[in-house]
Amino acid sequence: MRMPRVKRMAPACLLATSVALMFSAAFAGSAGASKSAVETPSGGTVSETGSTLLYPLFNLWSSGYSEKYPSVTIQTAGTGSGTGITDATEGTANIGASDAYLPPSDLETTPTLLNIPLAISAQLVTYNITGVTAHLKLTGKVISNIYQGKITNWNNSAISGLNPGVTLPSLPIVTLHRSDSSGDTFLFSSFLSDTDPNGWGKTVGFNTSLTFPNAPGALGEMGNSGMVAGCKATPGCIAYVGISYLTQALQSGLSYASLQNGDKQFVLPAAASIAAEAAAFTKKTPANGTISLIYGKAKGGYPIINYEYAIVNDKQSSSSTAKNIRSVLEWAVNSADGNNPTYLAQVNFQALPASVAAQSLKQIKNIK
Repeated sequence: MRMPRVKRMAPACLLATSVALMFSAAFAGSAGASKSAVETPSGGTVSETGSTLLYPLFNLWSSGYSEKYPSVTIQTAGTGSGTGITDATEGTANIGASDAYLPPSDLETTPTLLNIPLAISAQLVTYNITGVTAHLKLTGKVISNIYQGKITNWNNSAISGLNPGVTLPSLPIVTLHRSDSSGDTFLFSSFLSDTDPNGWGKTVGFNTSLTFPNAPGALGEMGNSGMVAGCKATPGCIAYVGISYLTQALQSGLSYASLQNGDKQFVLPAAASIAAEAAAFTKKTPANGTISLIYGKAKGGYPIINYEYAIVNDKQSSSSTAKNIRSVLEWAVNSADGNNPTYLAQVNFQALPASVAAQSLKQIKNIK
């Protein structure tokens, strides 16, 4: 079923091989979660499940938080955003990690759910084309036509016309998509819906789970690691992959695209381009954090970015559990702790703008 549209803001450089992005400089002091007090936990276990895109960062956070507060153990599981949302809703996990904001239907069914931004991420469009290492220029409309099976070969004129000077082989395209319920699918299909509203937007739409068009040879994969491994094993593949798996993608011999943004520029997912896109949405971010950051019109902005969310029920089973969850999340959004380049740069994320971090803290304090 197509996810109902929340109010979406109008279709508003090469990464170094080391992929250690300079997050603090990207926002030039105008962003970054402000320092704030972190509540001392009661002690015990906090469970987190969900987004495989956020999973590598939550593992880093788990270790860092427990060094400071050894009385608390954070249990993490990369199960996909859809599972994370379900687990948080049903109370089988304390924190559901999601790349996707909660749809109105979830908020109406379970009004006690909070949708808390934790950091800023992005998504790559990767490919495995024999003999091609260039960052191909691709538009959302071209990618939409590829995934719909209308463009089936890498030397198709729609692709070669965007990339003069690049020799593209006569190689069949194999589309990879997530077979699990995934925030990455939500981000990717949102981008295709916004860039091809009369095609993908009307016939497929956007959601964490989709029935993908039957493109020739299409393959479903589990998790971001599965997308990278599947693309590595499949010459001709195209796949969407969270940026926290960039190092893994490069080590697998994959290249990634320069995407056309809402200002009609072709942009790579570098620190400055992710920051530029995020800055254009900062003042538009509502108190509950529910907003799409896809395909804005910021000059030099990369068009597939998102807030990474903690989905949490504000009514917990005990005051001690609530205290532990508040402490973990306060630490995560604090610029002196989890929202710091020490952690974020390892997975190519960016810190929350200060105003968004303040909104997140207000939500966190409502967990009782």
